[in-house]
Amino acid sequence: QVQRVLLALTIPLEILQTVKGRMMQAMKKGLSRQTHAQAGVQMLPTYICSTPNGTENGEVLVVELHQNHVRVLMATLLGNGNESPHLTDKIFDMPGDIMQGTGEALFDFIAECLRQFLNGMSISDKRLPLGFVFPFSCRQTRLDKAELISWSKGFSCSDVEGKDVVQLLQSAINKQELSQVEVVALMNDTVGTMMTCSTREKPCEVAVIVDKGTNSCFMAEAQHVQMVEETNGRMCVNTEWGCFGDDGALNDILTPYDQHVDQESSNPGAKRFEKMVGSLYLGDIVRHALIALATEKVLFIGSNVTVLGTKGVLTTQQVLEIINNEEGMTKARTILEALGLRPSERDCCRVQQVCRAVVSRSAALCAAGLAAILSLICQGRGLDQLVINVAVDGELYQAHGRFSEILQSVAGMLTPECTASLVPSRDGTGLGAAMVTAVALRLVDQRHKVDQLLAPLRLTRTDLERVQALMRQEMDLGLGQETNASSSVRMLPTYVCGTPDGTGEGQGPGEGGAGEAVALLMLLCWFPAERGEFLALDLGGTNFRVLVVRLEENGIHMASEIYVIPTSIMQGTGEALFNHIIECIMDFQMKQNLMEHILPLGFTFSFPCKQLGLDQAVLLSWTKGFSASDCEGKDVVQLLREAAERKQYLSLKVVAVVNDTVGTMMSCGYDDPKCEIGLIVGTGTNACYMEEMQNVGTAEGEQGRMCINMEWGAFGDNGCLDHIFTEFDRMVDEKTINPGKQRFEKLISGMYLGEIVRHILLALVEKEVLFHDMPCATLQSRDIFKTKFLSTIEIDGLALKQVQTILKDLDLHATFEDCVLVREVCQTVSLRAAQLCAAGLAAVVEKMRESRGLSQLAVTVGVDGTLYKMHPCFSQNLQQTLHDLAPSCAVTFLQSEDGSGKGAALVAAVAVRGAE
Repeated sequence: QVQRVLLALTIPLEILQTVKGRMMQAMKKGLSRQTHAQAGVQMLPTYICSTPNGTENGEVLVVELHQNHVRVLMATLLGNGNESPHLTDKIFDMPGDIMQGTGEALFDFIAECLRQFLNGMSISDKRLPLGFVFPFSCRQTRLDKAELISWSKGFSCSDVEGKDVVQLLQSAINKQELSQVEVVALMNDTVGTMMTCSTREKPCEVAVIVDKGTNSCFMAEAQHVQMVEETNGRMCVNTEWGCFGDDGALNDILTPYDQHVDQESSNPGAKRFEKMVGSLYLGDIVRHALIALATEKVLFIGSNVTVLGTKGVLTTQQVLEIINNEEGMTKARTILEALGLRPSERDCCRVQQVCRAVVSRSAALCAAGLAAILSLICQGRGLDQLVINVAVDGELYQAHGRFSEILQSVAGMLTPECTASLVPSRDGTGLGAAMVTAVALRLVDQRHKVDQLLAPLRLTRTDLERVQALMRQEMDLGLGQETNASSSVRMLPTYVCGTPDGTGEGQGPGEGGAGEAVALLMLLCWFPAERGEFLALDLGGTNFRVLVVRLEENGIHMASEIYVIPTSIMQGTGEALFNHIIECIMDFQMKQNLMEHILPLGFTFSFPCKQLGLDQAVLLSWTKGFSASDCEGKDVVQLLREAAERKQYLSLKVVAVVNDTVGTMMSCGYDDPKCEIGLIVGTGTNACYMEEMQNVGTAEGEQGRMCINMEWGAFGDNGCLDHIFTEFDRMVDEKTINPGKQRFEKLISGMYLGEIVRHILLALVEKEVLFHDMPCATLQSRDIFKTKFLSTIEIDGLALKQVQTILKDLDLHATFEDCVLVREVCQTVSLRAAQLCAAGLAAVVEKMRESRGLSQLAVTVGVDGTLYKMHPCFSQNLQQTLHDLAPSCAVTFLQSEDGSGKGAALVAAVAVRGAE
């Protein structure tokens, strides 16, 4: 019979694994917005998004509400890593009628205790922030706003459930005329335990309380806490796991003794997990097990066991004494005899066995819950291995040494992928609450500094409308023959004068040979009958591509290779640059077995040029980091031909040169006849669009339309955008090879966003809100923070651990709080870039709509560029902002598949046809 009782109270490891799995499922349900209401574990957000970093300082008040007393505490934090906080406290006994009285009486009593405490101290009128430890289930919507869900632990004060307890306490404090005291944070004891064990060097992200009741909390990835809007960083979740099993999830391991304890409680059927784990119930579980054994005549033969029918007659403290004391058998005899029983030596031994089994089961179940949390964290952060600190507190943990051993070893067996170190809490409720309050104040101060720093980069609707209006103004100036020179937007005619309309009857070419030849390109888009092989070059950034394009019956086929252009060549002589290009072409033709072929070549040259003919383009100015000498004002095709002569490369046959933006529009027009705008957002940025010829004062002709290469990267070079530029933009601009030039491009394009972020991060370091006390010398290195890092860091769902790894590769040792802030900076910079791009595009589409006399315009934008394609949010932010700024235009975006390369090849094909 004794073995049967002990077996019932012993849970095998495989069953504990099942309990862990059920707990995980319940936690996931509690985190989900869809299933939260049905979850067996409430998973309440606490709005605590950071753990202490050691810089917290100042005086903080704490009020703790306990079962029979109120504790008021003043903590003075010195900003020294929280190593030696100064604590002053006082305990006030609570009258018995308060717990079942009115809510007003309870909070008035707490406020009176606070007033008496402060009366004994010399306090000036300075603000005193207060943290409130309220150990009951609450639904929090802010750190300082929480509605009581239900009372427990013997409390039943009226008119409190469903109300904001922070406001109730603040009102009571105000009645005491303590105007300097402000309640800034509410938490339960579990959160306080986690906080008091946490330092910057040794963050603690899980807490477990095993006291009269039991509970846990942990720092969850904020994106998984669907009950709140916050998606960045982490948030502490109060599991309220005492309710686990109320839905029947523990029925298969409940013993008859658990059932009796539950029926005797004030809340039958509720808090089933807590009733198997918490110290309030363990003594009674043992008591009912002893009743069962006495009934079967196994224990206390000849004794009157009626006393065992009285609830609470055997306490958990006595149970712990029986199993903890070195003379536990003697202690068992003393305790049992005090109850009027006459235990034998064997009885004492069996009672000790039962006590051990009940307490060990409590520890094992607690370990299963902890294992569920650890696995959930590991999965949520996308880790193979997790190393973490777990704060622990409570009567059972403190009083029974074996409890912690069982907790740690069983949790380790259930989660071999996780290594958890248990950290005993010191004054988890008092000091922990002070830490929560101090962290909240630190974050408020940090938030103010961050918002102040980033405010100039956060553009309002008015800001964007002004940029849109300025772009329109510059466009109009650029199109005028007499005003072109005064515009920062060059609006260069391309002599592409038609777009496909799906019928083969497009707009006619404009005046001049170049217009006639390039217009044939549009015919190719309608009737793609051209056949043969063509070479294409694509020069527009730090990488240079050579392509061979085969136009066949079943479509366009391409092979290509990327060649790097070293900075020394980009910024060296023009002769060296074009020599390098010819060497790349020769290398590519050799690899493709094309050295014996003379193929027509189309050249995508993505810099501002004045087009004089299909194979003539005079470079107006370098952009995107290029500054090769002796090139500006010269025909780039001729420079390429001269380099071929120097290299004795006789196979060069350049037949056409085209801007990448125009090529992108062309190649997308092949798939969508409505494509009348080209947009590039990559290393640099530019746009082109089909303008009414009557508006193009810089080219002859009044009929039809012509493609205008805007060269909008230079927008603002005349100072019209100075109000948008921040100190960070100016610092970036000053260090470029063309200060004061391409100002719009330096706000938007991939070549500069990383540098803007780097300067902002340096400013945050200077303000001591980032990488606190950590070396960050690498941030001083120009171009160390690549724009590709923005794209990676902003990926939706990317775990902060991965962001931390990215920063670690840069020798930046970031906390998770640092990672959240770095991500926010990246998001702010990339959002502004997308919004500014949208403002420019809004000016374009609205001009097209008005010029055509339409109430609604439907148009497609052919778009290319690594920033647009690779950044996870750029395209969405661009499209949403464009929709807001130009609601009368239905704009579709079509990503170009190698628009610049394919576009150049199509131009080459048309040039050959034109020659024939």
